Amino acid sequence: MGKWIVCAAWPYVNAVPHLGTLIGSVLSADVYARYLRLKGEDVIFVSGSDEHGTPIEVEARKRGLEPKKLTDEVHEYVKELFKKFGISFSNYTRTETQTHIEFVREFLMKMYENGYIFTQDIEMPYCPKDQIYLPDRFIVGECPYCKYPHARGDQCENCGKLLEPTQLVNPRCVFCNSKPEIRKTKHWYFNLPKLAETLKKFIEEHPHFPDNVKAFCLNWLKEGLKPRAVTRDNKWGIPAPFPGAENKTVYVWFDALLGYISATKEYSEKIGKPNLWREYWLDKNTKTIYFIGKDNIPFHAIIFPAMLIASGEGYTLPWQIAATEYLTFEGEKFSKSRGIGVWIDEALELMDADYWRFTLIYMRPEVRDSNFTWKEFYRIVNSELNDAIGNFIHRVLSFIYKNYNGVVPKPGELDRVDLEYKDKIVKAKDKVAKLMDNNRLKLALNEVVNIAREGNAYLNTKAPWDKIKSKPEDAATTMWVGVNSIKSLAILLEPFIPFSAEKIWNLLNLPGSVHEQKWDSIGVFDIKPGHKINKPKPLFRKLPPDFLKRVNEILVKIRLNIKRPSVLE
Repeated sequence: MGKWIVCAAWPYVNAVPHLGTLIGSVLSADVYARYLRLKGEDVIFVSGSDEHGTPIEVEARKRGLEPKKLTDEVHEYVKELFKKFGISFSNYTRTETQTHIEFVREFLMKMYENGYIFTQDIEMPYCPKDQIYLPDRFIVGECPYCKYPHARGDQCENCGKLLEPTQLVNPRCVFCNSKPEIRKTKHWYFNLPKLAETLKKFIEEHPHFPDNVKAFCLNWLKEGLKPRAVTRDNKWGIPAPFPGAENKTVYVWFDALLGYISATKEYSEKIGKPNLWREYWLDKNTKTIYFIGKDNIPFHAIIFPAMLIASGEGYTLPWQIAATEYLTFEGEKFSKSRGIGVWIDEALELMDADYWRFTLIYMRPEVRDSNFTWKEFYRIVNSELNDAIGNFIHRVLSFIYKNYNGVVPKPGELDRVDLEYKDKIVKAKDKVAKLMDNNRLKLALNEVVNIAREGNAYLNTKAPWDKIKSKPEDAATTMWVGVNSIKSLAILLEPFIPFSAEKIWNLLNLPGSVHEQKWDSIGVFDIKPGHKINKPKPLFRKLPPDFLKRVNEILVKIRLNIKRPSVLE
């Protein structure tokens, strides 16, 4: 049994996460963590609300709120939504906890003492009216590359270029719209170039990083690493720990990356084992895996490993980075302001969590960007979830309940067709595991659905409804194979649709919970004749024929009636 730390990129809580955020980190990480637990691995699964930085401060200032008032409410709301989605965190925390704040300050001081932090005077826009410097999103103006008129001081939303505030053309303060002046200010920088060769070797020789991660990082290194500012002039954030940096805060990216460690530390404290986190993070054999969107690759594959090395503490470096491509919505980018997309609270009002878990993994953008469409959502729910999986399970269980009073019959000798299907179940365990190990969750789910499709084909070939009288032993054999296959199917489905997998387990009337089962029991046909199942109920419902016509109308009603925290209204 190996130690694992499964890390999901921390959602930024200036708004409710949308479906793209869910599949890009949190849901994918949950599927993997659940799979590892079934394999008997020792797993800590962490994430949390990323709540510092300029976007939150801008939002709070505009509303006349203290930033913490905003993040307190949104964090609790989002945390509850993730619970409803069945996300099985060991610890879902936030960057405003005392454990996190103290850990970040101590960690950065170790980097400082080891000679990786230096100071530099730079020129920054300053708003004389508001008497504040204007980093990141405190300033907007015209992008120097694409001429987009509303580019931010950290990045242009239109062309995606990373920017410095001083690069903007015709800049203005976001709070008062006045033109800033340029003033000098001192900042503390992480000397990334000092670790360039070490990082190059780490990435080139890494046996587990996927090709897209390696290519992205090596290209970054080829262009030459630049020092990264660790401090900012905004107020909302962790106070910088360096001597002379009393009025500075820690740049949100450094803060959030260290959350993976502080969340593990907090988890250890919560369960009464305050030093347990060290056994994971300081053990070179611990495997850490990060589920992120592709835009976060350099932060997790270059900057975070560099920070871990610079601390001198011997932290285990990233073992794997599972970076998804982008999920678009009906061909467009998710946009809160333009109402493009579905947010996770709206999703739960529209459909049960497992419908979303299943369809999002089925559409997961693993090797290229993918596009969420209502038409495809409709097809997946009706064809794969209902017709393939739900139908196979209901056909077997309802036949047993009707013809054998709910008691699993005694099988005869298995013929070629029985043995072929049984063999497919046995092989599915290794096939799905191999895909999961390579973070191909979408393909793994496809294999699981295939088992149900093959199950329906098996029933059609065996036709027990015809043989129940003419060849009763053959019909009994088919049902014994079928019910045992469903048991394996429940375990295979647990990482993907945990609520439904537990329902299947209960329909089978098996002891314990599906969440406590072991991966190795897939393909083991140990439901014995005489075992009584519970009364079958359909697991899923088909979406009605008019769903595609009505979905936008339904969403409008949901948006009018949804009860969000007042800070989000």
